[in-house]
Amino acid sequence: MKVLFRGIYRATLHIRWFISLSANKRIYEICEIFTSVSFAYYLEVNKMKFANTVPNAVLVSALLCLAVLFSLPADAGGISLGRSRVVYPADAQQATISLSNKSDASTYLMQSWVETADGKKTSDFIVTPPLYTSAPGNENMLRIVSAGAQHATDKESLYYLNVKAIPSVDKKALLQGSGGVVVATRMQIKLFVRPQGLTPAREQAASALEFTRKGTQVVINNPTPYYLTLTDMKAGGQSLKDVMVAPRSSESQTLPASNGSSVTWNSINDYGGLDKGQSPIN
Repeated sequence: MKVLFRGIYRATLHIRWFISLSANKRIYEICEIFTSVSFAYYLEVNKMKFANTVPNAVLVSALLCLAVLFSLPADAGGISLGRSRVVYPADAQQATISLSNKSDASTYLMQSWVETADGKKTSDFIVTPPLYTSAPGNENMLRIVSAGAQHATDKESLYYLNVKAIPSVDKKALLQGSGGVVVATRMQIKLFVRPQGLTPAREQAASALEFTRKGTQVVINNPTPYYLTLTDMKAGGQSLKDVMVAPRSSESQTLPASNGSSVTWNSINDYGGLDKGQSPIN
């Protein structure tokens, strides 16, 4: 008697890339990109035992998931955001950001929402439309609307805007074939709520950073009311890790052996561009 077996295996992987692009290219500021891969494996078995079949299905599924993962582009499969960060005036009712589908043939289901700094979904902001279909060549405008939550009045507050792109699939072809891969990409950018009247001016904030040596560490102190992101930092010709320093807070980095007496860095500005700077290590 013929035996028919269909097994479904699903695997989800999450990764984050921090991308720093030069100022003369389209900027995606420390674009924290989370990618989830779901793989559905369908197997018809004739006169095979369950115990011998499942390990093979799992192995093939896992290998194909990894192959897809490491071949994913950073532009979310043709979906791109108009900016690499959102600066939201604290007294504004809403802010907008454009989202484009630059694919020639792919349609995506788009989903957007806002998270707090610790990664929890929040109702402090409502993104409209929260769910819609983006056809090839479409450009849509997302509206980020304040729900009236209270924020700090003397410094910036940090949130994250998330945009998830789910490609359309041919279900009939998927079911008729021996397997299929569906890739959903989540893009995440920073959303800064900025009160009016902060000092110094935002373009002068990075120059106020203070670097102090403590043993084998360098402490980066940010006395300003802004979140400041530093990339391409070097001390004594050696690279340091990229870092974001919260308002009126500090972060530490390990100094290389040849630490030098100064630090060079790039600071990401409101437009996603890079402002070069150099500071002494005190």
